[in-house]
Amino acid sequence: MSAAPAAFAALFAPYTLRSVTVPNRVWMAAMCQYSAEPAGPNAGVAHDWHFAHYAARAAGGTGLIIQEATAVSPEGRISPYDLGIWNDTQVEALRRITGFLKAQGTVPGIQIAHAGRKASTDRPWKGGGPVGPEEHGWQALAPRAVPFSEAHPVPHELTADEIREVVGQFAAAAERALAAGYEVVEIHGAHGYLIGEFLSPHSNKRTDAYGGSFDNRTRFALEVVDAVRSVWPDELPLFFRISATDWLEADGWTADETVRLARLLQEHGVDLLDVSTGGLAPGVTIPVGPGYQVPFAARVKAETSLPTAAVGLITEPEQAEKILANGEADAVLLGRELLRDPYWARRAAAELGAEIRTPAPYHRSW
Repeated sequence: MSAAPAAFAALFAPYTLRSVTVPNRVWMAAMCQYSAEPAGPNAGVAHDWHFAHYAARAAGGTGLIIQEATAVSPEGRISPYDLGIWNDTQVEALRRITGFLKAQGTVPGIQIAHAGRKASTDRPWKGGGPVGPEEHGWQALAPRAVPFSEAHPVPHELTADEIREVVGQFAAAAERALAAGYEVVEIHGAHGYLIGEFLSPHSNKRTDAYGGSFDNRTRFALEVVDAVRSVWPDELPLFFRISATDWLEADGWTADETVRLARLLQEHGVDLLDVSTGGLAPGVTIPVGPGYQVPFAARVKAETSLPTAAVGLITEPEQAEKILANGEADAVLLGRELLRDPYWARRAAAELGAEIRTPAPYHRSW
């Protein structure tokens, strides 16, 4: 793609949701670092690695950074090494990160999450298998006492009272996120974690008010959204991450249901749908390729009035620009590509002929 004038580079147009204006449409997707202390007074607390990791992407020009899945409770972590936001010690450490991001002109966001039956696992580079108490593990929680796979132990089936407790944990996490300085909160409803487990008929076999029909399976998600929106300021945006399909031939969550839920989420105060796919069941065949999830974001955008962000093998500036220019999404979320290149936004701006804010100490690069 030939260089285009800044005014015509959709990727570098500002984007406003409620009172928050993101300087460009290059956004960082939540990606766990699995690098926090697993136990003790510093369990789940961000430290120098997390600061350096997010600071580099902010200096690199990323418009919005959504911090990795940050657990609303100790048992909500994917691994013992995940970040958490269930106590004030964690909040204090996160303020250092949000302060630096804001100073670089980057909007700080956070994904609040509960891993459900996929919790209590080891770090991916250690195999990612389930861990027991001797390795700081715990019994996972789920809509039903059905494990994620044969290799996973049976989770505890949540009672109605325990479901309400988890809803409260999401709200408390949002309050702490505000205290920590975040301007965007994203509720993690994707990838087969707890909210996604309630959504999908494949994992949700409950027979009470939280299982069975579409209305019952979406009840927990909407209760979480309502609880978070009730404590999250009206002037700040709320995102929801969804797996638009489980990629199952039968008995799974579908793209049709995603569109239907998107309309409800907007009615309940969600401002943008972060559209991913998969993660609910192991051994599923997914047709992975460049931009393979973009059509799901495009469909939600076309069939509802809810803004969307597209994610999934978006790697090149021309590709990202085309997604936005074609109206397939309102922003792009980069994952692994930003792990490879923290300065992707600056490279993209150069290739597209767009302007981007550069830190003063880097003035020699102008």
